[in-house]
Amino acid sequence: MTSALPDEIPSVPLADLARASGVATEYWDWQGRHVVVGADTIRTVLAALGIDAATPEQIDAALNDHELAPWRQRLPHTTLTRQGQPAHVPVHVPHGSPVEVWIELEDRAGRREVRQLEHNVPPRQVDDLLIGEALFEIPADFPLGWHTLCAQVPGDPLASAPLIVVPTALTLPPAVAARGAAGLMTQLYALRSTQSWGVGDLADLADLSVWAARDLNFDFTLVNPLHAAEPVAPMEPSPYLPTSRRFVNPVYLRVEDIPEVATLPPEVRARVESLAEQARALNLRDTIDRDTAWQLKRAALRLIHDAPRPVRRQLSFDAFCEREGQGLDDFATWCALADAHGTTDWPRELQHVDDPAVTAERARLAPEITFHRWLQWVLDDQLAQVHRLARAAGMTIGVMNDLAVGVHPEGADAWGLGDALARGVTVGAPPDPYNQLGQDWSQPPWRPDRLAELGYAPYRDMVRAALRHAGALRIDHVIGLFRLWWVPQGSDPRHGTYVRFDHEALVGILVLEAHRAGAVVVGEDLGTVEPWVREYLKERGVLGTSILWFERDEQGQPLPPEAYRRLCLASVTTHDLPPTAGYLTGEHMDVRERLGLFTRPVEVERAEDDADRERMLDALRSRGLLGDDESLPKVVEALHRYVSWSPALLVGVSVSDLVGDRRTINQPGTDEEYPNWRVPLAGPDRQPLLLEHVLADPAVRRLPTAVQRG
Repeated sequence: MTSALPDEIPSVPLADLARASGVATEYWDWQGRHVVVGADTIRTVLAALGIDAATPEQIDAALNDHELAPWRQRLPHTTLTRQGQPAHVPVHVPHGSPVEVWIELEDRAGRREVRQLEHNVPPRQVDDLLIGEALFEIPADFPLGWHTLCAQVPGDPLASAPLIVVPTALTLPPAVAARGAAGLMTQLYALRSTQSWGVGDLADLADLSVWAARDLNFDFTLVNPLHAAEPVAPMEPSPYLPTSRRFVNPVYLRVEDIPEVATLPPEVRARVESLAEQARALNLRDTIDRDTAWQLKRAALRLIHDAPRPVRRQLSFDAFCEREGQGLDDFATWCALADAHGTTDWPRELQHVDDPAVTAERARLAPEITFHRWLQWVLDDQLAQVHRLARAAGMTIGVMNDLAVGVHPEGADAWGLGDALARGVTVGAPPDPYNQLGQDWSQPPWRPDRLAELGYAPYRDMVRAALRHAGALRIDHVIGLFRLWWVPQGSDPRHGTYVRFDHEALVGILVLEAHRAGAVVVGEDLGTVEPWVREYLKERGVLGTSILWFERDEQGQPLPPEAYRRLCLASVTTHDLPPTAGYLTGEHMDVRERLGLFTRPVEVERAEDDADRERMLDALRSRGLLGDDESLPKVVEALHRYVSWSPALLVGVSVSDLVGDRRTINQPGTDEEYPNWRVPLAGPDRQPLLLEHVLADPAVRRLPTAVQRG
């Protein structure tokens, strides 16, 4: 069955232009229907890629530009190759002109000449010039890294472009490959302790990780994205809608762990302690109050920042700023501007990072910019300490960071990265069984063409930052490295289309940076996935994700644990589902009914959900995992043991499941209708629990015992 969006069918030239630009003109939806994408959607998406396609003449001109684009470049914008495989690089020169080509090795480690191959290609008329094409070979034994390809035609300026050599596949750490690993999964902000300032912080993460390693024999702690949020209220609660994915949210700092606190004058120390007392009063509230917590914490951090630093600490701060370079300067400048102007409706002259007025503001706001740089330095220090402590306690992996899909449309990355992000469109998801109206995540996507032109530097810097103090990285919606659902701004999410990315480049760079960090990579590959994608990720050494409730055979029955993938992180639940106790008691159905998220009669939805849950219980019974006692705690334990019987190398246990929490963390498809990302950890009675209560409760050991690897 074929259906079309409420929009005209694209013309043949428009469809050709879309396909040439990586924009889908058709797809199959979750119900197996063939959908033709409307012309208006295609034109809007092409405009976001910088392509005018409003008239037939513009379409013809764009098709011609697309065909000639490689011939107008001396070198490709970026060349990426796998180590062990020779690569061929076309070089375009005025017909008959000689050209010298060589490679400058990474970190000025030397120069390598490259061999020209015989290449009989007729020259082409490009604009007013006759252009020829030469072909050069990158040898298969070229070292991994970020190199520079250079081409010199006599009398012309030197041309250069990045050459990236990546591993064929990411190799797992030997201990993980040999026996696998089990670990905890937590939303850090929700994991408060008696010493937290109203929000779970990095000291809480360190305590949880050391306890998990020593008492539970766990090997990793997967934490929600710690990306930066707005520095002023209201702070976006979703860790998956950050202002920047390269930098970190200072709300997670533990104030008392900053070394300079120990040398504060008594009167300043007293002010910090007073702020801490006020913040700790937030720890037993039923809703996470980030804005108040950050207001109090920021006041204390300002006092500490203004105190003198020892020479060694100042030199460390200076080195950090030098390493992070312009990216840190731009992020800190955005934060200082947000302090002064809020996060929306800035004066026109400040809306672009390269505007002259911004240069003047950098000078005027220099002290505030330094403060925001300092926050990132202190965060870097505490993140490093958490990972060191986790590994020293015995974890083979340590901290597993989480990388969000995108960023806030009015945030620091959207401002500082310029046209590397597409405008006029947002990222989302087409309708699926769990969100039948589709989703609009309000995030601007990367522009695949600009990423290549920029040598993928913004993407590389983001990945490096996420891996710097981690033993693993989870990539949320890893399918976004292959294609993303683009929604024209202001449109219904159902009226979007897919845009393809150069997955060989994006996955290759991810594998290279993870290889250098000695880290594991886990891709969240749930939802609608082209079959070849999972096989490709497997070949590159990127683990997948298996959630018990989503693993089904062709008849819709629960997949036997033996049939799970080996290269994956398997778990019973995830942050987009309620904790397991809540799922078993229908928490998700109650929430969705209350919020009007069903597109079918409630009775139909509940009947299907009940039947699905009963099929899972039957699977547990058939495997002898349930006896006469089918109480809620026993069923939760049996589900985790079922997953543990799979060959999955990694198994995760949610901290919420450890304590019997029932409340949904995040309800997809909602904004303010539900307190998404503001629900603290709680027990079965829905009363908030502190970290100390978790660590002292002997009952929490049942699930870790059930899922041990090896």
